Amino acid sequence: QVQLVESGGGLVQAGGSLRLSCAASGRTFSSYGMGWFRQAPGKEREFVAGITWSGDYTRYADSVKGRFTISRDNANNIVYLQMNSLKPEDTGVYYCAGMRGGVVVRTPLNYDYWGQGTQVTVSS
Repeated sequence: QVQLVESGGGLVQAGGSLRLSCAASGRTFSSYGMGWFRQAPGKEREFVAGITWSGDYTRYADSVKGRFTISRDNANNIVYLQMNSLKPEDTGVYYCAGMRGGVVVRTPLNYDYWGQGTQVTVSS
């Protein structure tokens, strides 16, 4: 069983930065592929970024490439999402998710564990 808790969301002006953190409990965290998703009001949850269990492969949505960076610290059971050059369209609730198998996929249904989400609001 893995529990995920996100933090670091908030209100920021366009062009600003935020760093989200996802703290995980459980001894098997380092074997999980991890992803960040977001959901805006009235829209479906969408893939933002993912990282393999070892951290040697990452994947990003086209809309965030070059602006967001996902990383992980397996020694401390934390996954990060560094978000730079934020835009109003980045606004939404950001969720951390974990998937057994250690790989990265874009489909939410493939993930086994989810955090409660953290709100990110980017003002214009």
